[in-house]
Order: sequence, then structure tokens, then C-alpha cells
Amino acid sequence: MRSAIATALLALAACSPAVSQDEPADASLEFEENVLDVPGFADFLTVDGETVWTTNDGRVEQWSTQELVASVAIPRPCGTMALYEGALWIANCEDANLYRVDTATAEVDEIIATGIANPRGETNVVAGAGSIWVPSDADGTVARIDPATNEISALIDVVPGTFFLAFGHGALWAVSSDAEIIQRIDPATNEVTATAQLGAQPGFLTAGEGAVWVQEQGDGTVARVDPDQVAVTGRVEVGETLLYGDIDVGDGKVWLRTTEDQTFVVIDADTLEIVARTGRPEGSGALRYTPQRIWTSAHDVKSLTWWTVGTDLEG
Repeated sequence: MRSAIATALLALAACSPAVSQDEPADASLEFEENVLDVPGFADFLTVDGETVWTTNDGRVEQWSTQELVASVAIPRPCGTMALYEGALWIANCEDANLYRVDTATAEVDEIIATGIANPRGETNVVAGAGSIWVPSDADGTVARIDPATNEISALIDVVPGTFFLAFGHGALWAVSSDAEIIQRIDPATNEVTATAQLGAQPGFLTAGEGAVWVQEQGDGTVARVDPDQVAVTGRVEVGETLLYGDIDVGDGKVWLRTTEDQTFVVIDADTLEIVARTGRPEGSGALRYTPQRIWTSAHDVKSLTWWTVGTDLEG
């Protein structure tokens, strides 16, 4: 493991419907960077206590802050994984199935024939309302899986090209990049109850800190969606593009993995101000926030990094 200090940086501008900010508001915010060398193609991340699971070439791996803990053979794991009741749920793009891995034994318990809507791998599996949810057909279907039976309990009609999911605020949220739309799905009825138009090429999303947050990858913006109104109520201009990054929330912030200009950006969820731009650009990768550390992956440079906050985020 190699270690360095990365600071984040600069001083800020702006407010308007799309808040444009080239420099962060809080020049005192600093992070300590701790890098783990990870052979292969470490990509999508799911936190498990003090460890993190990552997809890799032909396997998923569990890493601590110091070393590899476990490895499970999966033909071609793709997209963000879900952790629920001692199991890791993984989309496998090679056979278009959902794999269930026991995290205690690091063994595959079940393979469920769900279909995978995006075999290129930009997708995610999520947990919520006692179920596992996976985009299962590019023509417009999300599959709901009952983890008690490992069977599909519902198939939900959605807009074609729906590849991206998040669960929060009592609903499943589903984004179609092709249609540039977000859909709210009621888990009580398994039906789409509202939609809202988004910007260019929306992708990964997250729910929390009072809103649903969506990467508008083609515009280089993050959209804030009110979960009750199902309407865009604010935007932050981050850069020229947000292609193939990631997004998470926590501690009153939106945490955005970027591919250009820096490793990640931190946005204040209340003011929509960028409060940090941190690290060097390392290409595509994922990000997950925890109160103890922020995890990022960078498959182009074959690494996982965990960052600790050097200055109190509350300040």
C-alpha cells in the first residue's frame, strides 16, 4: 500500500438553476489518500462494514484497508452490487443472471435467471422494501426478487433503456439514459407512479439527504430531484462530462466520482455548492461514502483508494 496526501482546494462561485462552480467553497477541506494496488480491473463498489467488495476480472473481491480478504469467482460481474441480509447480489453480464454470494463463506449460493438489461455493464442491483431489484430487459423491465425464495416476485414495466436504479424515500427510482427520464416506482403496487425529464445521458443515481441525485453525464451536471414532487429542483455544473463515474450521499453531502479534472467532487446537499475537488484524474471508477472513509476505485491505474477527512466536514 502506498500513501499520500491530497488536498481539496480552491474557492467558489455561483447560484442559479444550474449552479456553475469551477472552484470549491471550502479551501480548508482536506483528505488523506491511502492507495491499495489491485491487479485486474477493480470497478464497482459495495461497502460491507469496515471492508468493501469490488467487481474485478472474472471475480468479485473483498478488501480491507490493508489487504485482500476474499475472492469469489464470477464469470463477468458487472454493475453496482447490493448487500442484503448477509448476501451480496451481483449482476453477471456473461450469462445475464443474478448471482447470490454468501458473504460469510464467500461462496455462490444461488444463480437466478433474471436477465440483465445492459450487458455492457453500466447498471446496478439494489435492495429495498425487503426485495432485490435488477434491470432485467432493455425493452423496459425491472425484476423484483424475493430473497427468501430466490425467485422473481414481480416484473415491472418501465421505459425502454432503464439500466440505473436506486432505492430511497420509500420508492424505487429508475433512470433511462436513452429516454432521459427518471421514474418513481411504488413497491406496494410495483407500478410507475410518476416521471420527470432529465438532462443529457443521465446515469447513476442515489437517494438520500432529502432528494434523489442523478448524474446527467452528457451535460456534466448533477440533478436534484424532489422525491415528493418528482421534479428537478436544482442542478450543479461540475464539468464538461460526467461519463462513467459514480455517485453517493452522506453527511449532508453528495459524493461524486468523476473521470476528468479530479478523482471526486463533494457537493453540499443544501446549498448545492461544491465544497471540494479532490485527487488527480484517474479515469473511470466508482465511489462509496461511509462516516469512517470514502472508497474509490480506479481500474485504469489498478487501484482502490480509501480517503479519510483531514478537516471536519461540519466546519
